[in-house]
Amino acid sequence: MVMAPDAQATSVDSLARGVVEPSGAGISITNLAKRFGPVKAVRNASFEILPGEVHVLMGENGSGKSTLVKLLSGVQSPDRGTITVRGTCTTGFSSPQAARAAGIITVFQEVLTADTRSVLENVWVGVDGLFRNRVSARAKRERATEVLQQLLGYVPDLGTPMLNLSLSERQACVIARALVSEPHLLILDEATSALDVATRDRLLTIIGRLSAEGVSTLFISHRMDEVEIIGDRVTVLRSGETVASFERGAWQPHDLVQAMSAIGQSAEDSRARRTKGNSAAAPLSIQARALRLTSDSRPFDVTVRRGEVIGLAGLDGHGQEEFLMALAGIRRAQAGSVTRHDEERLVDIDSNRIAARNRVAYLPRDRRADAIFGWMPIRDNFALPTLEKDGRAGFVTAKRIDARLAHWREALSIKYGHSSDAITTLSGGNQQKVILARWLAAGPRVLLLNDPTRGIDINAKRDLYKVVSKLADEGMSIVMLSSEIDEHLDLMDRVLVFREQSLFAEIAHNELTREKLVAAYFGQEEGNAA
Repeated sequence: MVMAPDAQATSVDSLARGVVEPSGAGISITNLAKRFGPVKAVRNASFEILPGEVHVLMGENGSGKSTLVKLLSGVQSPDRGTITVRGTCTTGFSSPQAARAAGIITVFQEVLTADTRSVLENVWVGVDGLFRNRVSARAKRERATEVLQQLLGYVPDLGTPMLNLSLSERQACVIARALVSEPHLLILDEATSALDVATRDRLLTIIGRLSAEGVSTLFISHRMDEVEIIGDRVTVLRSGETVASFERGAWQPHDLVQAMSAIGQSAEDSRARRTKGNSAAAPLSIQARALRLTSDSRPFDVTVRRGEVIGLAGLDGHGQEEFLMALAGIRRAQAGSVTRHDEERLVDIDSNRIAARNRVAYLPRDRRADAIFGWMPIRDNFALPTLEKDGRAGFVTAKRIDARLAHWREALSIKYGHSSDAITTLSGGNQQKVILARWLAAGPRVLLLNDPTRGIDINAKRDLYKVVSKLADEGMSIVMLSSEIDEHLDLMDRVLVFREQSLFAEIAHNELTREKLVAAYFGQEEGNAA
């Protein structure tokens, strides 16, 4: 459904007062509220999703988006308000199964898979009956094959365990699980953040086709290009309240940024604007020589100097992540060496333990699987690598940990209630900041970041950019894999573009353009070929 391009942005003060009139065939959210102790996660959320509409929901991390999605999905029950689906009004769903029965199917940001089970089992888990199969085995294979072909452009072995798939492929399987459920309302909560570009584009095409068939989509993303491509309407949450609604064609990026931010900084203010660009005379920090990521890929050399911010780019799966993990000692390359230069010492990095001992810190891409311990409090998640700093007479005290955490809480603008709260109570952006604080507290000289802004809001990104720039100015070496072109353009001193498991181009900041970067992604010799 396409809105009139001359439509105006609408104030939703009236929505917050509860004057949303349900359409009968769409979905209405009226005066929803949810609190956790003293924290009001959702204060007063009201908006309507029309039949066949792609409705974008935006807001800072901590604005209430994730809680609102959980209320719509039956994971949690609202304290107040109503949800109306196709004319039927309810005060909330008693369970995820009840929400599914109403036709609401959700894909969450975190990639929720059973990694030891097969692709086919993961596509159908929770969709068919638990004790009685309503869909035949043949029909399951045919439908899974059809949907995965549409999403991926190919079909992985349906019998292979999920752990053999890439992060993007695993998320595609989760999305396929939602699509085979034939939703009335499809909720995509940052579901594209784990997808490679090609799979993301195929998903947007599928959403357009579902829209034409009358299926509504609630689409949550922090990527402006996605919002502009797919959104029929944009609703903005701030501090748990609906604060603005924009029709297609009636907004610019700065409108959304100002609506999301209580202080109303402009879109330009959220950009990194790092222009240092020349560290050629600085001492070496880490060096890769004759590195070969696979047995049939070309060898390449890379040097990283103190005070540099180096970007790793390329189409998903072309070697940039493998290179970053080789620098971290997590995954050894097929051939070649990685050497840490520290004062007069040279150390070969051939394990993660050796890397950590030599002040190389690695922030993984998949928070849920590789970084956080969901059952543990914020304090313990932060303190794990540095517990020896918090001990006295053989005992570790919470007060000492809290004192160090307080420093990084202020430095990184981490928002949380109490350090004893579970880390899973935080927004994605604040979880990411806690993990970053964990490693910064260990005093690294080399910081390796694997797509650290994936799924976090514009303001959280801005905070991270400032930290990265400050650390580099203080002499830290930073290598950052990013899937966002603007981050490379604004933040990096150099960008290394990977293609077919090798280094394809190295582009200096003063030569970097969007066109040159994208051309290198696809193998066009417009950069400085390596």
